[in-house]
Amino acid sequence: MKVVILAGGLGTRLSEETDLRPKPMVEIGGRPILWHIMKIYSHYGFNEFVVLTGYKSHMIKDYFINYYTRYSDITVDMASNTVEVHKHRNEPWKVTMLYTGQNVMTGGRLLKAKELLGSERFMLTYGDGISDINIPELLAHHEKAGKAVTLTAVQPTGKYGVLEINAGGMVNSFLEKPQGDAWISGGFFVMEQAVFDYLKQGDAVILEREPMKKLAAQGQLTAYKHTGFWKAMDTLKDKNELTSMWTLGNAPWALWKR
Repeated sequence: MKVVILAGGLGTRLSEETDLRPKPMVEIGGRPILWHIMKIYSHYGFNEFVVLTGYKSHMIKDYFINYYTRYSDITVDMASNTVEVHKHRNEPWKVTMLYTGQNVMTGGRLLKAKELLGSERFMLTYGDGISDINIPELLAHHEKAGKAVTLTAVQPTGKYGVLEINAGGMVNSFLEKPQGDAWISGGFFVMEQAVFDYLKQGDAVILEREPMKKLAAQGQLTAYKHTGFWKAMDTLKDKNELTSMWTLGNAPWALWKR
């Protein structure tokens, strides 16, 4: 089953980094967040990826073209113009990079990948969110529901601490950034080919708006509730928090390290 990753947006809220590189190439612990996302899927045996690029797409292409030498130990003999590889560090991945345009919306990008996806079920996620999600459980939920699309619902941590105050004005408890009550879409979709029936032609189609509304209205959208770790890298603060987790060896999404 192919895994499609949306990796073409401008990432304007992370402009400190994205002025120089596409958001999926912003690094956590020396590796792009795109690599971390792919490792999550690869941990469960899903190794065929379709990366939908746009903004600064050449940087994503260059990364995978040079991946073999980037992470291997080599000797370059400049006199004979030869390269000797001493230790291989590679992944069992097949990566297709499809340029979908710089200003195209999410639905438009997915529509451009239709031919590459054939007639099979596929998975889709964003190039800026990581999780300790159990992919086989997600797929089992999708199979059981029998709908066109399954999304992963998450409850993100609140931005502010929460106080519990009694009638006398005394603070009974203080919770630093508790998990919220609302469920939101965290990506990590499973989709049948029927999803393309909900995507109109055109670059301006936003997957999360009319297509998802219609899927929900017609009973074709189900949610897999994930109560574990999930975080999107929207701001520099998010990037620094994720980097700290990785550096301290406390990265819940690093399933392949367990």
